[in-house]
Amino acid sequence: MKRRIGILTSGGDCPGLNATIRGVAKACFERFGEDNVEIVGISNGYYGLINNLCKDMKPSDFSGILTQGGTIFGTKRQPFKMMTVIGEDNIDKVKNMRETYKKQKLDCLLTLGGNGTHKTSKLLADEGLNVIGLPKTIDNDIYGTDVTFGFHTAVDIATDAIDRLHTTAASHSRIILCEIMGNKAGWLTLNAGVAGGADIILIPEIPYDIEKVCEAVLARSASGKTFSILAVAEGAFDTEEAKMKKKERAKKRLEAGITTATNRIASQIQSNTGIEARVCVPGHMLRGGSPSAYDRILATKFGVHAAKLIAEEKYGRTVAQIGSKITSNKLDDIAGKTKFVSPDDQLVLIARDLGVSFGD
Repeated sequence: MKRRIGILTSGGDCPGLNATIRGVAKACFERFGEDNVEIVGISNGYYGLINNLCKDMKPSDFSGILTQGGTIFGTKRQPFKMMTVIGEDNIDKVKNMRETYKKQKLDCLLTLGGNGTHKTSKLLADEGLNVIGLPKTIDNDIYGTDVTFGFHTAVDIATDAIDRLHTTAASHSRIILCEIMGNKAGWLTLNAGVAGGADIILIPEIPYDIEKVCEAVLARSASGKTFSILAVAEGAFDTEEAKMKKKERAKKRLEAGITTATNRIASQIQSNTGIEARVCVPGHMLRGGSPSAYDRILATKFGVHAAKLIAEEKYGRTVAQIGSKITSNKLDDIAGKTKFVSPDDQLVLIARDLGVSFGD
């Protein structure tokens, strides 16, 4: 029985996408035989599925990509909320995706992506397509899995950035704030902050009080410490903003000329404590480059499990790791849900026991 498998990568890139693609392809070739598998690479995510940007791949296309960052298929953001909206181009996106699936004679579609990707995956599954998701995001915020590929590599990079800030902060007796990606969930900032020895960690799930942040800085200064390091999630907000709806917060920041809290916090700390404060933003560096050994292994495990689901014809699911076991969840159970850091998460409590302030 010949199987024709479509693969796309959607949303932001991250280390491990190519390792996952390779894992799927090699496991399928091994399981079914190279003559019984056809893999179709879909360019630029769902945009490519909408516009039938597809290419038949050769087994050799999947060699040498284990260590390669980014994605060989390219990626593009296609917001879920716009999927069922027919815009000025008069394109019915859902209809086009169904038609591309049929034109390409696909037996199943593999979608590598984050929360938005999984919502569209469920939409396509509801439309009758055979879909399997693979959880990718440096934010680690996909519900139902302990970890996503790309997360550990991003933690390593963010930790390295914080490590390097320690020496310059100490040399100049400064406060340095490292802004780390994570608009809704603070997993990346929390883990990198603890691994990098940050003195203050600010994440969206624990709204901060700027007075308490300044108190923590002054307490370190009074104890003879000449500098402080803050790990700040880009989506962090204070206790006043916590009372607002998302749109209200965004409007307030837009009017103030800021998009994230980090520069404002730096200005407030310097004004309130008299200690010089600076901001460092690693930004997209956290998403780039070669995946870590951990992510190469995780991505390979996920890819191999996806091939197993194809063999068993178990569709409408997404691969997951729970504990040490690789398994899968129904898309119905996880799509549209976000995994947030609990204020009583074990790592939060460990950080507090080390004297780390969360500004609350």
